[in-house]
Amino acid sequence: MAKTPEHGPLTGVRVVELAGIGPGPFAAMLLADLGADVVRVDRPGGPGLAIDPAYDVTNRNKRSVIVDLKAPDGPARVLDLAARADILIEGYRPGVAERLGIGPDACRSRNPRLVYGRMTGWGQDGPLAQRAGHDIAYIALTGTLGMIGAPDEPPPAPANLLGDYAGGSLYLVVGVLAALHHARATGAGQVVDAAIVDGTAHLSAMIHGMLAAGGWQDRRAANLLDGGCPYYGTYETADGGYMAVGALEPQFYDAFLDLLGLEGYADARRDWTRWGDLRAAVTARFRTRTRAEWTAVFAGSDACVAPVLSLTEAPHDPHLAARGTFTDHGGITQPAPAPRFSATPTAVRTGPARPGADTADVARDWDVPDLMKGLE
Repeated sequence: MAKTPEHGPLTGVRVVELAGIGPGPFAAMLLADLGADVVRVDRPGGPGLAIDPAYDVTNRNKRSVIVDLKAPDGPARVLDLAARADILIEGYRPGVAERLGIGPDACRSRNPRLVYGRMTGWGQDGPLAQRAGHDIAYIALTGTLGMIGAPDEPPPAPANLLGDYAGGSLYLVVGVLAALHHARATGAGQVVDAAIVDGTAHLSAMIHGMLAAGGWQDRRAANLLDGGCPYYGTYETADGGYMAVGALEPQFYDAFLDLLGLEGYADARRDWTRWGDLRAAVTARFRTRTRAEWTAVFAGSDACVAPVLSLTEAPHDPHLAARGTFTDHGGITQPAPAPRFSATPTAVRTGPARPGADTADVARDWDVPDLMKGLE
């Protein structure tokens, strides 16, 4: 009997994703990138804020079916899928899945081994659990947003990477995979409550340790890693570009000063009273050349300096191009799956799943013929 081709370490794992926006789809994409068979349950008309499905790369490597959860037989179709799944992911407000008849108890009564992953901003309980929100509000409450930016300006909005994806999606994926390991060892599934506020707070663990030890000041741009240090930050170049500097260790700092052409600042690294003068000198030097010129100056060195690239420039960087960090699939340039595996390599196998396009195949492969009702 021929062995089924593997497309990643999660080949053979079945995942049901109840369609939403933001961190849930990204988490499901990561599971799909790792080889899981992810079936996205789309609603008629699609979710709000969605981009054109043809370009939504967070739906790559997935399959899609359409189920109207408000129809009399809609919840039963989701329960049929849950009965055959290893993991289910939903991102509704607390209590919504229960009211629809597809909450953890209903799903796990059909499949006791099921891992039921819940993705929210505020969590399943607490005073704010029922309140609407987005990334920026969640990270604001955790203290992490307040760490970012200049002290005399409002904290900037860091896209939705810190909350939605780092504090949300990645913690949901870690949680459901840990719970899957437990389910396979014991036969018992469980509910995973992944809240963006919890994950984002957890990301600041090292900073809280430094704060307790007196090594971090609870104010912006006053510390080693938040822009307060002149040899860890960004500087404008002559052409309006930027260079990023992270010359923390003594040997890297020395190389940085040498290549920058600054003398007399060797002792300023540990003397914070000289940081203002050092910053002014570094700022002035970077403004004497273009970004490309400075990139050439620091090339091949251990000065820990790199150009700040745009989203469209990044795929063409020689190092990233050599590693294949970005890939082109279906005419869309996008990040390749990560991380990498020696025995079970991953790939972008299919483009973004179109809503409902895979209903017949999923009905056959998962043995859920009732998915075709109303579509025949």
